[in-house]
Amino acid sequence: MNLKNIPGTILEKEKMDNATGMNFLNKVFYITNGIMLGQIREISGIDGTTLQNWVKRGWVGNPTKKTYDKEQLARILIINMMRDTMQLSRVIFLLTYVNGEDERDRIVTESQFYDYICKTLERVASPDSAGLNDLEPMIENVLADYEEVSAGAKRRLAAGIRIVVITYYAALVKSVADDTLYALGADPKRKR
Repeated sequence: MNLKNIPGTILEKEKMDNATGMNFLNKVFYITNGIMLGQIREISGIDGTTLQNWVKRGWVGNPTKKTYDKEQLARILIINMMRDTMQLSRVIFLLTYVNGEDERDRIVTESQFYDYICKTLERVASPDSAGLNDLEPMIENVLADYEEVSAGAKRRLAAGIRIVVITYYAALVKSVADDTLYALGADPKRKR
């Protein structure tokens, strides 16, 4: 399956010099340490009400002086990658499983987690890949330089990457099915 957009965004990779993961995040935050809600909407395609709801529920940290940092954007993009095919409560469970409830439990930054996910997706989508059939060795390869901060951290991180990648691919497949249905005349506004 072709990954034409930067994962979690509505931006085409080609228009961003094929940047994904940390490379993309660094481009977004090259000049500034924070971006506004409107800019996140332009990047992710998520409406402002939804984003504010995620903040209110504690799924995304509160903005500082109305701006969001790189870690908050990475978390938003990860959630956005899965929200079409997984209940949000399960998405949050997964993110908590990987990184715990607070800073003391954190095994990886949200931006590094997003980067690992994007690197894995690129490997899965490469022409010489067997796709999701090779997922485990690809994740192991992506995490080769990861140093555990606590016992079992690498296993938790690998499980998180596996679930996000599979869920994201499910969303891409669902999107293709929806587009095919719309081409047959189905109402694109009706979700269920």
